[in-house]
Amino acid sequence: MDTTARQDNLHKIAILNPKGGCGKTTLATNLASYFAMRGPPPTLIDCDPGGYSMRWLDIRPADRPRVHGFPDHDLCADTGQPRSAWPGSKELIIDLPAAMSAHQLFNAIYDADSVLIPIVPSKIDVYSAAQFVSDLLLGAQYDRRSLKLAIVANRTRQNTKSLKMLMRFLTSLGIPFVTQLRDSQNYVHAAASGIGICEMPAYRSGRDIEQLKPLIDWLDNWRVRRFDSFVAAPHRPVTEQVATSTIKE
Repeated sequence: MDTTARQDNLHKIAILNPKGGCGKTTLATNLASYFAMRGPPPTLIDCDPGGYSMRWLDIRPADRPRVHGFPDHDLCADTGQPRSAWPGSKELIIDLPAAMSAHQLFNAIYDADSVLIPIVPSKIDVYSAAQFVSDLLLGAQYDRRSLKLAIVANRTRQNTKSLKMLMRFLTSLGIPFVTQLRDSQNYVHAAASGIGICEMPAYRSGRDIEQLKPLIDWLDNWRVRRFDSFVAAPHRPVTEQVATSTIKE
């Protein structure tokens, strides 16, 4: 497969967070499931040595809409640049590993059209994300004029201290917070069956699907965001002092 050619109509989505257990694979597989149902088949690349996305794909029922996928953690580890999408795919979803060098991170963000950072509402996760986002925005890895970066709050529970702490942190950022996904067993059951929540009966997963829609809308707007990024004002810098102050109880 060609590793260099880039399709102009291909939407490349990178999902990353240096903290493990934040739901990167859950987000990647559910997006792959949604785009597969909408068609044409998307491409899902698993750059995580754990291979969790590929395990999901291995157990995916044959009668479900197709998702092209393959593991590529060796290539990602070496260069940070995953392969091209399967011919015909309009979406390329990349499940990136937790540990990445600055060079790999730069390549993953530079070449992506949309970059999603899932964050779990716990004190240690918010602290880790604060450091990561601060370094990302202040460092050379991220072009502040870009509009391709967004936060997804994952496994949230309403009216909890951890969620309020997370929301305070998110409001301090100069990047979009597109949606929050609740802590639902539907994601667990879907993952164990090789499907996504959008493939479950609506009476069962309707609430979860509604929470996913704002993210889909944001992703579908990628061409407009790519154009607007050339004229957008720079994002407000997030300093370590501001970012870490939001995680205090």
